[in-house]
Amino acid sequence: MSTELLKVVERARKDPNAQLYSLARLADPDALKRAFARIRKGAAVGVDGITKEQYEQQLEENIQELHGRLKAGQWRHRPIRRVHIPKAPGKTRPIGISCIEDKMVQGALTEVLEAIYEQDFLPCSHGFRRGRSAHDALRALDAMVFRERLVWILEADIQAFFDRLDRTRLKEMLQLRVADQSFMRLVGKCLRVGVLDGEKFSRPEEGTAQGSIISPMLGNVYLHHVLDQWFEREVKATLAGRARLIRYADDFVVGFERREDAELVLAMLHRRMADFNLTLHPDKTRLIAFQPPGWRQDGGKGLATFDFLGFTVYWRRTRTGRWVVALKTRKARLQRALQAIGAFCRRHRHDALKVQHAALTRRLVGHFNYFGVNGNSRSMNRLVCSAERQWRKWLNRRSQRRRLNWRRFKDFLRVFPLPQPTIRVRIWGAAP
Repeated sequence: MSTELLKVVERARKDPNAQLYSLARLADPDALKRAFARIRKGAAVGVDGITKEQYEQQLEENIQELHGRLKAGQWRHRPIRRVHIPKAPGKTRPIGISCIEDKMVQGALTEVLEAIYEQDFLPCSHGFRRGRSAHDALRALDAMVFRERLVWILEADIQAFFDRLDRTRLKEMLQLRVADQSFMRLVGKCLRVGVLDGEKFSRPEEGTAQGSIISPMLGNVYLHHVLDQWFEREVKATLAGRARLIRYADDFVVGFERREDAELVLAMLHRRMADFNLTLHPDKTRLIAFQPPGWRQDGGKGLATFDFLGFTVYWRRTRTGRWVVALKTRKARLQRALQAIGAFCRRHRHDALKVQHAALTRRLVGHFNYFGVNGNSRSMNRLVCSAERQWRKWLNRRSQRRRLNWRRFKDFLRVFPLPQPTIRVRIWGAAP
């Protein structure tokens, strides 16, 4: 972080109500260079088709030219290229891909907003924040249920949050801290941008493109005012028992000590969301009693479950007979991973074996890095077994020659072994 950004951090920390000026100048060549370095190598290209490697060939000249346009007010955000990635059976998630230069400007603006709002964001917010992760949110959830005994769980889902975010309200929220109109104009250009979906061009009047670099920060600012502050400062004071909110981006759960408090907040939450142009998903928002099952219950698992951040949360009995909160990969998320492995093996079955092995290894390791929590070994083993079956199946379809039976395939795996499930993250309370 630059010296000037550290000054912004200090001013924001000292006075939580202060409006900050002279922020646009912080999007200088050094900030643009830092933003460029954060762009992932091999990232998808925008509408101009320029890759990071191509832009880097004349990086200094390109950055100086871009900074000149920013100072002169001549920078314009190019249309965002929209792609659709599978989300659930028959459904897709629209993702916006910006050009390299637009990603750099968004990254520089996000860096400034982060310096301000990291001093304001509350501990209940975990998503897309420096030094915080989804695993931290899961640890907080475990502590909320297992230690604090907040067993009435409100599982909530905001319907199409990034598409329905009210830009006028967002601007008003930002102006509580940002008094630099030049900086606000740059943020506005990132919001009021056209979308190219195939050959169809549109210019949405609300929301922010999901997938753009600045969107998670803007979403956090919006929900900081709509949900976090409202719950901590207004709602908790009206409740008879204890309550706790855990939010990761637009996904959140609320734990309560008393049922009547949970029912009251659920009714209040519907009205609160409607006031800010948001809607709770009717099928994915529910109140459940998440308590340890009785000792006489058949089997070793609890009946009540709910989903959070790609995991299903449930009660599980340990070998010593103690009930603990456990996590396993959500059924739909695991099915999506299984289908993705099969589709990759089918499409790339004619690639060199080393290339296939390296790509499969990357996919499995990436999955284990997130889902490799204690208590989730069965789901990860299922993914590896499926990957082995799919790989053998499509290798056998490379030609009409002798088939690769299981004995020969086991010998093949000794040369090209797939990574085995390992526990990467320990969530306290989950069964080992």
